Formats: sequence, structure tokens, C-alpha cells
Amino acid sequence: MDMSAIDQVRLNFNPQGLMVINAAIGLMMFGVALELRLEDFKRILAAPKAPAIGLAAQFLLLPAFTFLLVLAIRPHASLALGMMLVAACPGGNLSNIMTYLARGNVAVSISMTAVSTGAAIFMTPLNLSLYGSLYPATAQILRKVSLSPLDVFTTIFIILGIPLALGLIVSRSFPGLADRVRKPFKVFALVFFMVIVAGALAANWQNFLRYVGFVVLAVFLHNLLALNLGYWSGRLFRLPEADCRAVCIEVGIQNSALGLVLVFNFFNGLGGMAILTAWWGVWHIVSGLTAAYIFSRRSAVPAAAVAVPGGLA
Repeated sequence: MDMSAIDQVRLNFNPQGLMVINAAIGLMMFGVALELRLEDFKRILAAPKAPAIGLAAQFLLLPAFTFLLVLAIRPHASLALGMMLVAACPGGNLSNIMTYLARGNVAVSISMTAVSTGAAIFMTPLNLSLYGSLYPATAQILRKVSLSPLDVFTTIFIILGIPLALGLIVSRSFPGLADRVRKPFKVFALVFFMVIVAGALAANWQNFLRYVGFVVLAVFLHNLLALNLGYWSGRLFRLPEADCRAVCIEVGIQNSALGLVLVFNFFNGLGGMAILTAWWGVWHIVSGLTAAYIFSRRSAVPAAAVAVPGGLA
């Protein structure tokens, strides 16, 4: 099969369309931030071990092992760069409810979501540039688009950092308002996530069908790697089972909506990247719910470890 044709596909968005997408994901992240509290960050200072291990797995181990996986399966350049991009993104906002369903430590999950979202402002462009430049085929794409880590940093700061800060301010200063708008923003975040993933897949549907076997296999292996890196990192450092479950799901659920926005903004909707990132957005929901079901069937964790954040039940 000639995989080179996949790099000829582009999702075309005019500047106004890109502005709408960027604004929408900014609102999505604002809604995520409404779920967070300053106490979520303080909790890490009080009990830093589990979140620290999880964040190391998220931003250090996952990008590095993704690079090794790329070397092993040798996907076409745009698919490889899509894998690296997904690995460079922070945890997704669906991880908290999946951790709850898995009877994991939701406090650890929330803490990791809070910090990884902030850390992504720096770590996402760093990891994408680092590993993308180490693989010759993806390095060519980075050179063609003249990717600047500073430009990626600026974009992520605008669509992640500012909404995160504003959400925390509103949540702390206007708790009544935050309580009223929290649920609508949850619904918006989920609907927008589904729309952006569906849009990317629809725009590439024929190409997705053409390369579905390899894309599905690559995403399956990549996501399985992420889930196992999270879980076994926790086990290696002897975290409680509930914490291992939280870290597992947090590392396995990536913010693929952010990944798609970066594909649109910096890679002109490059077909292989868009297809792989969009399918990640579908598959990690399936795998996350499957992992949660498996965990929930195993021995119970202490009741104190299971707390429902912001009425997610």
C-alpha cells in the first residue's frame, strides 16, 4: 500500500474558521478549569508522590517510549508525527470521571489534570520539537512548516494557560457563578470534543478507510503503551492501587482536541496527523472505559480514596 498519498491530504480552514476553533477550545479549557480548585494544586505539595510519578510518566516516559514505538513500527511520516504530537499533549478532561468509574483516587487524577494542563504550555512544544526532530522523516515535516517552539508555546498559552487562569479565578472569586455554569460547560466540552473529532474524521473519511488498518493498529498499540506506562510506573514506585489506577487513566487519556487544534494551526491540517489524532480521540474513550470496567471488577479500594469531583457522578 502506498502510504505517501496520506500526506497529500489537507484539511482546509480559513483564518476565521481557525479563530472559531481556537476560541471554542479556549472555552472548553475554561470549563475544565471551573472543575479545579487551588486546593488541587496545594494537594500536590502535601502529597506529591503520586502526581509527580504520573506527571513524569505523562511528559517524560510517554514521549520517549512513543519515539521507540515509532522506531519499531515505522509508520509513515505524518502518522509518526501525529503519534508524537498526541504523546506531547496533556491529559484529557475525561480522565477524572473515568478514574471515578475505575474506583481510583480521583484526587490524584484532578491534581494531575490541573498541573499537566499548565505544564503543557512548556512541555508540549518541547517534546514535539525534540522527538519530531530526532526522527528523519518527521524532521522533514517540521522543517517544511518551519515549526517554531515559541509559536507553539504562544498558541498553547493562549488556548490553555489564559482560560485555565480565568477559570481558577472565577471558581475562587465567584463560587456561586461557577456552580451555575459548571454543568453547561461540561456539556459544551463533551459536545465540542465530539464535533472536532468527528469533523476531522469526516474530512478524511476516504483516507481513513484506506489506511484504517494501520491507523487503528498504531493507535491501539500507542494507547496500550500509555495506559501501561501509567499503571506500572505507579506499581514500580509502590503507589497504592487506587493511585496506580488514577495515573494509568490520566496518562492513557490524552487531550486529542488540543492536538487537532495544533494540527490545524501549524500543519495545515496534514492528513496523516489529523486522522491519527482524531482516531485517538475516539479510541481513548473506548479504552478508558474498558480499563475502568476492568479495574472496577477487581478488589475494592478504600472508600476514602473515591470522591466525586464537582458532582461528576
